[in-house]
Amino acid sequence: MTFTQLRTFALVAELGSLRAAASALGVSEPAVSASISALRTDLGDPLFRRTANGIALTPGGRALAGRARELVRLADRTRREVGSATSTARLRVLATAACAEHVAGDVVAAFARRAPQSSVDLVVGSTDCAAAALAADDADIVLGVRPLPSPGHELDSVPFLRYQRVMVAAPGHHLAGRTSVRGGELARERWFTGPAGLETGSEEDRWAQACGAAVEVTPLDSEAEALVAARAGHGVLLALEHAVRDDLRRGTLVHLPVAGTPVTGMWWASVPGEGRAAPAARALQRFLTTPDATTALLARPERRARTRPTVRVELWS
Repeated sequence: MTFTQLRTFALVAELGSLRAAASALGVSEPAVSASISALRTDLGDPLFRRTANGIALTPGGRALAGRARELVRLADRTRREVGSATSTARLRVLATAACAEHVAGDVVAAFARRAPQSSVDLVVGSTDCAAAALAADDADIVLGVRPLPSPGHELDSVPFLRYQRVMVAAPGHHLAGRTSVRGGELARERWFTGPAGLETGSEEDRWAQACGAAVEVTPLDSEAEALVAARAGHGVLLALEHAVRDDLRRGTLVHLPVAGTPVTGMWWASVPGEGRAAPAARALQRFLTTPDATTALLARPERRARTRPTVRVELWS
């Protein structure tokens, strides 16, 4: 039994076919078939059977698939740790959508300037996938909404930014000028949000459920785009207070006094517990609570004289 065979079988089990595994590995399908045949002979188990819908794992195949995934992740993590001890360390940051749009890029860039030997990947992901990403070793740290730990795993979460959200609309909106607005009234309004909607586990999501605002939100590609739609009078927006301060002062948006607002939330830096956190992730977690991180959050990007380090951003779900 070799590591290459285990990695191959783990992919076959995950993707459901030899052809898909061969494509993911960049090898031929006969090469995948040869690895699987060697494992079958070594373990004395067929591991899976072909079906009309792909493959069906045997009980032995299911046991091997779980163990193979663990070993592959452990090997990958060991390779990264050895590499970080002798060369540039790689830090994989997953930020939930709103945090990614408003603050993650700035604070990660500020951290990267202080750690020139680190290579930072910033990935935007959903709240639902955050804990699983840490448990599966697909991310080193999660910034944003505090995730619930996956079964059998612990998380170490540190708060680093408190924020407030207020409900706003264009001055011509029919709710503008009201002395109070009930949460339930929002069910009849078009409510814009960023791409993740009301993020699961966020204070905004809990507030909407508690106040009876059973609304159908309209997610847009960014909260900046949602802000444009609200300014144009197309609906309402539960916006970050600091992001609409200038609009409220100029009168291009007005505050709607909805019961229970402003909504106060917190963004967290979460790493794996039980001593599993990568050193670079711990360093970023500590940095986020320092005055330097606060300065990076308050600085306006267009006023920065220094070039920001390269930070790769992807969508992950």
